[in-house]
Amino acid sequence: MAEPAPLPERPRLAAGVRLHFDKTRGAWVLLSPERVIEADGPANEILKRCDGTRTVGQVIDELAALFTADRAVIEGDVTEMLSELAAKRLLVG
Repeated sequence: MAEPAPLPERPRLAAGVRLHFDKTRGAWVLLSPERVIEADGPANEILKRCDGTRTVGQVIDELAALFTADRAVIEGDVTEMLSELAAKRLLVG
């Protein structure tokens, strides 16, 4: 099993990757060369905050407040998603 990619300190979308609202699908999608990944619900909120200015901790804090959820639960979800995106080279920092 491959090791998870390290989390960037201040995550941002990689060059050529963007978050876009697809009117046809009626959903947010992450667009990259040769890939389209639907980003609905919390995934969209996570990606909106990956702008290179916020730390992972700040993203987690904002989402815990937004969803009035336990920070530890949000932290697990955010770090898992960001690690997967970093492993696919869709996220840098």
